[in-house]
Amino acid sequence: MISENIRTIRERIEAAAARSGRTDPVTLVAVTKNHPVDAVREAAAAGITDVGENRVQEAQEKMAAFPDSGLRWHLIGHLQTNKVKHAVGVFALIHSVDSRHLLEAVEREAAKRNVIQPILLQVNVAREESKFGMTVEDFPSFCEYAAKLAHVRVEGLMCIAPEFENVEEVRPIFRIAHALYEEMKSTFPDGQVRYVSMGMTHDFEIAIEEGANIVRVGTAIFGPRNY
Repeated sequence: MISENIRTIRERIEAAAARSGRTDPVTLVAVTKNHPVDAVREAAAAGITDVGENRVQEAQEKMAAFPDSGLRWHLIGHLQTNKVKHAVGVFALIHSVDSRHLLEAVEREAAKRNVIQPILLQVNVAREESKFGMTVEDFPSFCEYAAKLAHVRVEGLMCIAPEFENVEEVRPIFRIAHALYEEMKSTFPDGQVRYVSMGMTHDFEIAIEEGANIVRVGTAIFGPRNY
């Protein structure tokens, strides 16, 4: 079932890209939150190379089951500063850097480990109180500050849109996020900013049409979460 779902999602990704005239690749991150190791194994067997987790501890447990698999692990959930030491140097990409305090904690830990940690900056375009992320107004100055740090590498941004009953209402939010992505490129070295992470099960096709090149899909692959 998981393999069939992945095939269907990939077809939908290709169709959304074609509708918008895109030929650049779109990375599918399979979100395995609250799903067992066997589900990760089945997804990997079906060709998934990028796995997303919301919590550091759950990711650690799953990573231990795949020590030499070549999977790229993404942290997509909120990162608490007391978990930074367990995330830096472990995740291929941390999507959810959403404050100066957290950014500085990642920088300190990466310096301590003598690594450069790839990150995305999370922006709360819709200004939802229930979601993390910096405001659109603060985003440019945040980028300027992040560009001065030696041990983090900003590779783009992440945006989470509200779950509107009419999914088309997310389109302007994704459009603003993509515009921020284009603007932030001038703050960093050429080619460094390359990812727009936006779109989940309910809205990933619109996200792709509006420029997303990373989509985070869980429920459409693995079914409802097992809380």
